[in-house]
Amino acid sequence: MPHADDPVETIPVTRALRRSRGRWRIFAFLVLAVAVSVGLARFSPLLNPVGDVVARVAIAGTITTDPERTALLERLAEDETVSAVIVAINSPGGTTAGGEELYVSLRALAEQKPVVATIGELGASAAYMTAIATDRIYARNLSIVGSIGVYYQHVDASGLFETLGVDLDKVASGPLKGKPEFDEPISPEVRESLTDLVDSSYAYFVDLVAERRGLTRQQTLSLADGRILSGVMAIEAGLVDQAGGESDAMAWLAAERGVDPDLDIVSVWPRQRAPGWLDLVFGSLAGMFGENGWPGLPLDGLVALWHPHAR
Repeated sequence: MPHADDPVETIPVTRALRRSRGRWRIFAFLVLAVAVSVGLARFSPLLNPVGDVVARVAIAGTITTDPERTALLERLAEDETVSAVIVAINSPGGTTAGGEELYVSLRALAEQKPVVATIGELGASAAYMTAIATDRIYARNLSIVGSIGVYYQHVDASGLFETLGVDLDKVASGPLKGKPEFDEPISPEVRESLTDLVDSSYAYFVDLVAERRGLTRQQTLSLADGRILSGVMAIEAGLVDQAGGESDAMAWLAAERGVDPDLDIVSVWPRQRAPGWLDLVFGSLAGMFGENGWPGLPLDGLVALWHPHAR
């Protein structure tokens, strides 16, 4: 009977251990390679070694606040390889805070380098607030533009609760705390406080449009009743500079800002996903939930949105 330390018995075990270690090394290398690919895809062209580029920032769908987007715009301002930025807009708007955040970030970016907006099918409400932060606005003749305004939406389900025999009760620190509630109509006192909120945000929006588009306040107010305009109408009203798209924006950058017209245009937002199987897996998941999270998730709070279902 062979001894426990017999080489004949231990060699197969040693070989098996070596094979196991080898597999784990290969797995670790693949994980590292994927991590590097994700990093390069995510931060390109901020780490682009091939030369100067024009960065494209796409603003699509519902606009909300986004710290990652803000950080990227800050990096674009500092990146010397980015000669200019084109903001490609196709959005019905979103939250007032989201529109303000984009406006402020783009104004800071425009202090460092040329920034131009192009509006595709739709550039309304908070998306138009985004556009006016840039140096020049292009839109198609039949783009939908405008919807300058703010609203607060409330669902009154008191009739349904009454039918179901459900009554909600609470203790609050003040008469306006937690108002409005969906189990009761908006009272005059609550409506007055919400009107003040909407009016304050609306005045902020109107002042931005007047300042950035060189309009008087009265001219702006005549356009700021929530109406939407075609691109042709928006140009006539002074809300858009010229009909056109990305090629026209590049031509203007070359003629007016000295940007090389032959520079590549590189998309930097939304963030790039890693290629291959990882993109297929996570891309499919993103498609299931939509660009801004769960599909159909209502916006909570004050919104500057043309149509709540145009997401």
